[in-house]
Amino acid sequence: MAGIVGYGAFIPRHRIRSEEIARQWGKDAAAIKRGLVLEEKSVPGIDEDTITISVEAARDAVERAGIDPIKIGAVYIGSESHPYAVKPSGTVVVDALGIGPEVHVADFEFACKAGTEAMFVALGLVESGRVEYALAIGADTSQGAPNDALEFSASAGGAAYIFGKRDLLVDVLETYSYTSDTPDFWRREGRFYPRHGGRFTGEPAYFRHVTSATRGILKKTGMNPEDFKYAVFHMPNGKFPQQAAKRLGFTKEQMETGLVVVKMGNTYSGSSPTGLAAILDVADPGDKILLTSFGSGAGSDSFVLQATELLPQRRTTGRKVWSMLDTPLRYVTYGEYAKLREKIILND
Repeated sequence: MAGIVGYGAFIPRHRIRSEEIARQWGKDAAAIKRGLVLEEKSVPGIDEDTITISVEAARDAVERAGIDPIKIGAVYIGSESHPYAVKPSGTVVVDALGIGPEVHVADFEFACKAGTEAMFVALGLVESGRVEYALAIGADTSQGAPNDALEFSASAGGAAYIFGKRDLLVDVLETYSYTSDTPDFWRREGRFYPRHGGRFTGEPAYFRHVTSATRGILKKTGMNPEDFKYAVFHMPNGKFPQQAAKRLGFTKEQMETGLVVVKMGNTYSGSSPTGLAAILDVADPGDKILLTSFGSGAGSDSFVLQATELLPQRRTTGRKVWSMLDTPLRYVTYGEYAKLREKIILND
C-alpha cells in the first residue's frame, strides 16, 4: 500500500479583509460576507509566487517525511498561476530542495484541481514501483479581476505531499475521478484574468462534479458519510462546500477543521490540499478522511485516506495551517493590495 509520508503547507502573511474590497467598489460588505461566508483572504507579498509557496510547503513535507530529498523520483506542481508561460516551475523547486537531477518533473494545470491531479499521478507512480518517492504540490497566487466576484476570494497559498510505501503518515485507501466538458470558468492564452459563467459555475459545474465524485468513491469503497471523522471539499467560497456536504450527508463537525477558506480565501489548486493539511495537523490514528477537489472545465478527484500511528509523531515539526491563519498578520489596504497583485503598474 502507498500513501503520504510527508506533508506541508504555506500561506502568505499578508491579508485583506472582505470589507476593504467591498468599500473600494461601494458594495455591501455584510451581504458579501454572508453570501461568500468569507472574512478575509491571503495576499502574496512582492517576492511570493507559486514557486516560493511550493518550496516552503515542500520543505516542511521533506522534513516530516524524514527522507533524503535525492530519493524523490518525481516532482509535480499543479497550479493555474505558474510564473512562466514557457518554463517549468518544477525545475526551480527541484534545485531549491536538492532533488535530482535524475528526477521526472512536470507542471500540471486543470483549474482548481491541478493540485489533486498532481497527487493522483504521484501516487500512481509510487504504487507502480516506478519511483520510490514522488512529490505533489498544489499552489496558486490566484487571479480575480477588479470589481469581479472572484476578487473577494482569489488568494494565495498551497500544500505539498510526498508519497511513498514505507513509514506512512496516511494510508490512501481509494481514489476516484469524475470529469466532463463543462466550460464554467476559463482563461485564454495571454489574458491575465479568468472569466466565468456566473451561476453556471454552481449546479452544472461545482455541485455536479463534487457530488458525483464523492458518491462514486463512497459506492466504490462501500463507505458512508458517518464512517469519516473529517471531510474536505474544494472551497471556491465558504458556502459551496458546506452546501455540498449537506447534500451528501456530511455534518458541520466533519467539515469545520478543513474549512480554511473562511480565513484565507480560495487558493485555487491549493484549496482542498491545504484543507487536508489542516486536518492532518490534528487527526488521530485511525481517523478516516474524505477529500474531494474540483476544477473548472470540469472535474473532481476524490481520495479516501486514513491516518496512521506515525502521523502524530511526525507533525511535531513544520508549520501548522491554522497557526499560519491565526498568526499576527499584516492587513493591507486596497491600494497596497492592487500594487502587490499588479492590478496597477507604477512608473518609476
